[in-house]
Amino acid sequence: MKTKIKISLCQMKVVDDKNRNILKAIEMIYRSAQNNADVILLPEMFNCPYDNSKFCNYAENVETGETIKAIKKAAKELEVCVIAGSIPEASGGKLYNTCVAVDNKGNILGTHRKVHMFDINIPGKIEFKESATLNSGNEITVVDTDICKIGIAICYDVRFPEMFRIMALRGAQIVVIPAAFNMTTGPLHWELLMRTRAVDNQVFIAAVSPARDEKANYVAYGNSMVIDPFARVLGRLEAKEDILFTDIDLSEIDKTRKELPLLKHRREDVYKV
Repeated sequence: MKTKIKISLCQMKVVDDKNRNILKAIEMIYRSAQNNADVILLPEMFNCPYDNSKFCNYAENVETGETIKAIKKAAKELEVCVIAGSIPEASGGKLYNTCVAVDNKGNILGTHRKVHMFDINIPGKIEFKESATLNSGNEITVVDTDICKIGIAICYDVRFPEMFRIMALRGAQIVVIPAAFNMTTGPLHWELLMRTRAVDNQVFIAAVSPARDEKANYVAYGNSMVIDPFARVLGRLEAKEDILFTDIDLSEIDKTRKELPLLKHRREDVYKV
């Protein structure tokens, strides 16, 4: 396996039109492939506005729905790995916030259903209850690509460090976080959390947001970014729709862990509740 790879974060503007969103995602995947990206990342709810009133109408089956079919077709044609942000998934009469990982042959490598529901109420600023329409997943997800092992978490999952430590211990070298932080929590917590998860687990973090749309019911923060295992910001976007290309060297993981052996210094004999 090669250690030097290029990842692409597609910070796309999501609109209230599934077909337009799919076409935009495919367009950005093609642009990414033309720029020699090895792994292409899409944001949370890339085919649907982040809005409880929309999830049911936009929901589809992962295996048979038009969104993932289009992603699989593009991944196979372009021979690239696509971590397809998330979509509202319909399964067994329930809805989930689900990320689908597709390999460079167009096969589904794995799926991650968002584990932690975004149910918050900050008076006068933001209130959202994801559990009003969506259900929680119950699995921690690491997929084995032909490039490296990639962990997947979705947005609010990032606030739960236990998930990330387990992903690191399972061999994840990059953790992808499709996430739609808002204008209240984003400026304070976005970079802080992404850099913390990177330095705590000595992995690369790639956090990809939808572009900011001030007219939307839910305004995403944007600021998609890539962090290295020493918590350095390697690349960052701002608010507008754009693609972030970042070259990363996976050998930095071993180098960092040798210089600062956090994982070896863990005291599991002490960590008891």
